[in-house]
Amino acid sequence: MNPSIKSWLIRGYFIIGLLFTLYQSIWGQYSYKSFAYHLGQGVIWPAVMFPSVGKLIGGILLLLIIGGLALRSK
Repeated sequence: MNPSIKSWLIRGYFIIGLLFTLYQSIWGQYSYKSFAYHLGQGVIWPAVMFPSVGKLIGGILLLLIIGGLALRSK
């Protein structure tokens, strides 16, 4: 069995996300919040660890929403 690099990258991303979730729920600044909160942050861990990535994702979503509304009105 020779898994593709894509599957390795996806597994690695989710393993890092799970480790990030466990770390934040035990020792993080918001450790008093629920595990589900930290699991949600673990799914998007690059945006939580690097705030500029979060701003980039937000900007792309904003452009997609504005573009969708502009195309829909025509």
